[in-house]
Amino acid sequence: MRVLKNLFEQNKKWAEKVKQSDPGFFLNLSKQQNPEYLWIGCSDSRVPANQIVDMPPGEIFVHRNIANVVAHTDLNCLSVIQYAVEVLKVKHIIVCGHYGCGGIQAAMDNKEHGLIDNWLRNIKDVYRYHQTKFDTLQNEREKVDLLCELNVVEQVANVCHTTIVQNAWKSGRELAVHGWIYNIEDGILKDLNVCITGLNEISDTHRLK
Repeated sequence: MRVLKNLFEQNKKWAEKVKQSDPGFFLNLSKQQNPEYLWIGCSDSRVPANQIVDMPPGEIFVHRNIANVVAHTDLNCLSVIQYAVEVLKVKHIIVCGHYGCGGIQAAMDNKEHGLIDNWLRNIKDVYRYHQTKFDTLQNEREKVDLLCELNVVEQVANVCHTTIVQNAWKSGRELAVHGWIYNIEDGILKDLNVCITGLNEISDTHRLK
């Protein structure tokens, strides 16, 4: 119980398999990380960033939390964004949600869930902003799917509203912020056609002079 032997054994097998196909992989990987992508995704165990896009370690810098929220009070997330943008010089920030998200579903009911209720208020706000859209839907799954998508769009906006990203744009940096969603049922990513690449594409209210 104290030592998860199966995980250590699987780790050894994985490392050996990688070294057989590329003997210098880990040595080269240990020298630096130079990813072009920051992935902000959900903590859900079924949505692993690297596997979804079939990329090896070192290619994607990753931050994950419940329902892929980017809150202006979350110093953890903001620190990740700052490091990715200012130190790693990533060119793309991807906010990726997924259908059937438990955090989204929890935000839509009126039950008490404990400490997480404070976190879910960020998503409840998104629901409130778009209340009229949900009122036209009868099917519960359609409502959950719609909130999963709208939540991604909102978090893309929150990324763009940070001083970190806006300062990068002001300095002439090439940086794009994307909104995607993943379907657990078939393993396919969907582009939500949200891609922000500069200050002129965000609202005047949030644009820093």
